[in-house]
Amino acid sequence: MFDIGRSKRAERAYSLDDLVLVPSRRTRGIDQVNLSWRIDAMSFDFPLLAAPMDSVMSPETAIEFGRLGGLGVLNLEGLWTRYENPQPVFAELATITDQHEATKMMQTLYAAPVQPELITARMQQIRDAGVPVAGSLSPQNARQFSKVLVDTNPDFFVIRGTAVSAEHVSDTQEPLNLKRFIYDLDVPVIVGGCASYQTALHLMRTGAAGVLVGFGGAAATTTRKVLGIQVPIATAISDAAEARRDYLDESGGRYVHIIADSAMGTSGDIAKALACGADAAMIGSPLARAIEAPGKGYHWGAEAWHESLPRGERVQFDIVGALEQIILGPSTIPDGTMNLVGALRRTLASTGYTEVKDFQRIDVVIL
Repeated sequence: MFDIGRSKRAERAYSLDDLVLVPSRRTRGIDQVNLSWRIDAMSFDFPLLAAPMDSVMSPETAIEFGRLGGLGVLNLEGLWTRYENPQPVFAELATITDQHEATKMMQTLYAAPVQPELITARMQQIRDAGVPVAGSLSPQNARQFSKVLVDTNPDFFVIRGTAVSAEHVSDTQEPLNLKRFIYDLDVPVIVGGCASYQTALHLMRTGAAGVLVGFGGAAATTTRKVLGIQVPIATAISDAAEARRDYLDESGGRYVHIIADSAMGTSGDIAKALACGADAAMIGSPLARAIEAPGKGYHWGAEAWHESLPRGERVQFDIVGALEQIILGPSTIPDGTMNLVGALRRTLASTGYTEVKDFQRIDVVIL
């Protein structure tokens, strides 16, 4: 603990940039590394989820991400469920370079109502492609649109927000009790974000299959500037891993997956998130560099279009290649933004591990 003046004490927390991995065992051949990930009844070739952000996930990119072996999650409160044909909307937004004008334009575009029939159509489009189906709603709108989503028979229902608790208390609307809400759903739920041991434990007790750790959209968020809130993600993942261990004992053996959801722009960041205890990682900014990304090189999160208090901005990335190259390679850039799966496989091989679960025990050092 550190003293801040005479009346405040604070813990030291760590981001992924503060840590590096320490090889301390025999090395392995990359052919021996198994990156497969199983959550609930679904298995994936690698432990990566595509973040439900309009700039990276369309029905088409969700399908492609699923075809490659991961789980693409579509934002069901985004432009794809507000407009029958959102392509001209994306094109118009891409012509605006001024940050303030872009924020005002997004506030206008996202003021259009979510159309339930488009939720059904987009989920069915992904289902028809024969890949895993996942849709995301915010805690504020989960109750309103949950039946529409569940009726599409998704493989996962993602409830994702800036800071999610097991029960939201309000004087103006009926509170959403996640424990009761998730219990009544006939679909596996992934919920978050959270940043502490106690919140992670509470979310695990709701019956969720997975808990998102972090607030997501790190590359495009200004939450720290606007609200003073930020997640030191390495510490948050480690705390959530302790909550997972305690809940495993408390529940008599029920394992809840921890999914890192913040500040992972490179393959090295993903590896360090898994080393801190995450079972999988939800990524956004690396996918914004794909040729197929709807944002056309721009990247933004859900908070960017808030009608009264936007807490994000569009950031621009260079487009470096196809989505398949970014996920599976080959890479043409030596900075960790392409061939994410290949790099993760190489990390495990170089440090002597063949499974992610074993890799979570690797030593780390603070820079």
